[in-house]
Amino acid sequence: MPDRRTPDLQNLLRGLWLPLVTPFRDGELDEPSLRRMVRHYAAGPVDGLILAATSGEGMTLGIAELEQLVATVRAELADFKRTMPICLGLSGAGTQKMRDTLDETAAWPIDFYLIASPYYTRPSQRGLLQHFEALADHAAWPIVLYNIPYRTAVNLSNETLLQLANHPNIIGMKDCSADRAQSIDLLARRPAGFRVLTGEDAQYHEALSDGADGAILLSAHLQTEAFASVRTLMKQGDRDAAQACWDGISELTRLLFAEPSPAPAKYWLAQNGLIDSAEVRLPMVEVSAEVAARLDAERARRAPPLLRRA
Repeated sequence: MPDRRTPDLQNLLRGLWLPLVTPFRDGELDEPSLRRMVRHYAAGPVDGLILAATSGEGMTLGIAELEQLVATVRAELADFKRTMPICLGLSGAGTQKMRDTLDETAAWPIDFYLIASPYYTRPSQRGLLQHFEALADHAAWPIVLYNIPYRTAVNLSNETLLQLANHPNIIGMKDCSADRAQSIDLLARRPAGFRVLTGEDAQYHEALSDGADGAILLSAHLQTEAFASVRTLMKQGDRDAAQACWDGISELTRLLFAEPSPAPAKYWLAQNGLIDSAEVRLPMVEVSAEVAARLDAERARRAPPLLRRA
């Protein structure tokens, strides 16, 4: 297999990526809201979009909906004349079923896959290694690993990650290990060109300080420019300004996870007029009245303008 870790590809996988929420209306994918979101974020400092990951309720989407989601986002970006990489989130507990999904999505207009560790089955490190190698050997598009042990019940060790990082079709990872020591060790030992983006919203600032290449942040659906500025200021060496910027938005990263995500973010986006409904799919439920009141208070404090319907 050819090594796909070209400099151009590596440069795409850095900066601020948005794990886009999937808007629903009356149980169906809400295309008008989706197009409105794409135009909104394409006009800002977002470097890439993750579709159908945890924040996008990907495990509730059928294959036809996944294809509709990808096609709509790619078409809207083209209409907006914005070149932006798209990463499709996939997850599953069985290697062969995942290979079948890779076949079904091979011709879709994406740039990467984001693939989480198998959930529930709790394979050994040897099993994880063989699972991801089998997928990487088979995938038509490069793979970004997703290590999130508090959801999958299994942690990709750094020894396993370092072996996988040498695979020519594995180009980086979303790091949600929730173990700063493990993350720092990986950053120190990773091979050249292997990108690491944090997915821990509340640890965004410290991950950048430790050397992460960027982040995939649900919270950046809100105050997007401020989240991007934290990284820009860090790169410029202005750590005091970066800290001050971070202090102004860090509370959002806790509030938006006060109840299972993405319900709080969808509530905020619907109240702001960016999507038509805060609807989520079971087993997710919309926010409680208590959290809705907290979100409303924070919205009022920040006084965001309502967005005009397109």
